[in-house]
Amino acid sequence: MNTALILSGGIGGRMGIEIPKQYIEVQNRLVISYSIEVLSRHAGIDAIQIVAAPQWHEKIVESLTTYDKDKKFRGFSAPGENRQLSIYHGLTDIRSFAKDSDIVLVHDAARPLLSEQIITDSLSAVEGHDGVLPILSMKDTVYKSEDGRRIDALLDRDKLFAGQAPETFRIGVYYQANRRLRFDQMLSINGAAEPAFMAGLDIVMITGDEDNFKITTKKDLERFERISEMSLLKD
Repeated sequence: MNTALILSGGIGGRMGIEIPKQYIEVQNRLVISYSIEVLSRHAGIDAIQIVAAPQWHEKIVESLTTYDKDKKFRGFSAPGENRQLSIYHGLTDIRSFAKDSDIVLVHDAARPLLSEQIITDSLSAVEGHDGVLPILSMKDTVYKSEDGRRIDALLDRDKLFAGQAPETFRIGVYYQANRRLRFDQMLSINGAAEPAFMAGLDIVMITGDEDNFKITTKKDLERFERISEMSLLKD
């Protein structure tokens, strides 16, 4: 079984608006609905679990009625204090209906341009491994600065990569990697692959998708609005 875990518990503080970005409407539909639709229609995804605060459940269910055509939604999980704790809550709930040998694909609701291809690539690449991380190569020169004011080192960009979502893992070993972390360690985690790396799991990289950006700022939202409008015009 392959389960998609959609993370929709963020509050979008950097956007400077009251509504979390994943619940903003673009082309008369919630941002989260774009990911729901792609994951629901993908033949390789068997179930969908969503991390979301209770006050947004009703809106999400309304979107599921339209965009979860194959009825793959299994339930809601409670958000945690940060992204990784939300993942842990989701994993705990998923293990009630999935086997530890099964796969979980972790995706952000605020990445609405998820493609079917990257889902397929991730599910294919995880065979024989503990996990898969989509990555993008660094295009610009990368510097290190200890104080944010002066350059201390020039880093080799050929050996540096930016991680993306969805991150894909075997449920059992990934759950245990998270469970072994102390609470303060969990709060310091930024990327879902960090606990896996810390536990020595076998994580392979695949080529990511530059269009699969995360809506973090107002400019990101404006970019997505332009892309979705152009896509609607083409249709």
